[in-house]
Amino acid sequence: MPKAKTHSGAAKRFKKSAAGYKHKHQHKSHILTKMTTKRKRQLRGTSIITAADKPRVDRMLRNA
Repeated sequence: MPKAKTHSGAAKRFKKSAAGYKHKHQHKSHILTKMTTKRKRQLRGTSIITAADKPRVDRMLRNA
């Protein structure tokens, strides 16, 4: 039986913590001039993924 591989894209995006999986907000990398200051401010920092997404991330990060 071959080894199960970690999903490399998910490994870059999610980090395991005591509360669940942390992730950065999307839409915060480039072309920010048209985005309002309020929107950019709200996208700062990290969040915990929702319970509905947890099984999928668990499966992608099964080796991590």
